[in-house]
Amino acid sequence: MLLRVIHETHYDYAPAVKTAQHMAHLKPLDTATQQVLAHHLHITPASDTRSETRDVYGNTRAFFSLQNAHDALTVVADSIVATRPTPALPHPEDAAQSWEQVRERMRYQVGAPYDPAAEFVFASPYVPRHEAFAEYARGSFTPGRPLLQAAAALMDRIHHEFEYDSKSTEVNTPALEALAQRRGVCQDFAHIMVACCRALGLPARYVSGYMLTEPPPGQARLVGADASHAWAAVYLPRALPADADLSTHGPAPAGQWIDLDPTNNRSPGEDYITVATGRDYADVSPVRGVIHGGADHVLTVRVTVAPLEDGLAQGQQQQ
Repeated sequence: MLLRVIHETHYDYAPAVKTAQHMAHLKPLDTATQQVLAHHLHITPASDTRSETRDVYGNTRAFFSLQNAHDALTVVADSIVATRPTPALPHPEDAAQSWEQVRERMRYQVGAPYDPAAEFVFASPYVPRHEAFAEYARGSFTPGRPLLQAAAALMDRIHHEFEYDSKSTEVNTPALEALAQRRGVCQDFAHIMVACCRALGLPARYVSGYMLTEPPPGQARLVGADASHAWAAVYLPRALPADADLSTHGPAPAGQWIDLDPTNNRSPGEDYITVATGRDYADVSPVRGVIHGGADHVLTVRVTVAPLEDGLAQGQQQQ
């Protein structure tokens, strides 16, 4: 599937911003299920300094600075991505591992092989460790249950027991608050699922991206009507032979990250685009920065996700 994503972020400032430095995570990743064919980042007013680097998690981040006064800023990311169906299901021996087995694998043991995914067991700015998350998770992570079955059950419960309400939370709403009120948006649901897994000692990470949404029958696709999206991923290590020596030094065999979307109660497919992965939203926020001035600002975000063959994706805008 060929998809075009146009993500426009616009700020109006009062008074004007004198100088600014910004970081953006807006370029999709190249992965086993997607390939970036084109990507352009348009910044208005033109930036004085601009660079592109990889962060510690392998995401592409763009840095830019503005050294002249400005009362507005527009950042438009225009990407064309070829997506493929999700990879084959995990090997049966891997999928059969209970969540307790995975938890024990992630615990520190002197001399045992190190698995980089263990970093995603710990708390992060938007995902604290709290017993309330563990208590909620235990309804799905029953004794001896395979990790993937338990994670899928947790996803299903969040989808059915929480209300999607775009007015109920803000970007900085704590995950614990969203858990208590049983409502939120995709960011909240992803944070809650990640927090529940980590509370049980299981690696989980936050994924930012987009998904293709279809307009109602008979209606045209509207420019800017879509939104960025977020979901969770849980880590499934490779199963070890029964006689494996865990005291062997060196890296552990690479496992597999399994994406799960509690907002839509499904595994992401070729209608999803991954932009970045991290511990939580703080690691992958689309645009963030430091400004001098602009005490008040108004933020407007418009996202369009469309098949490339769609007239809208080719540049014909419907109003």
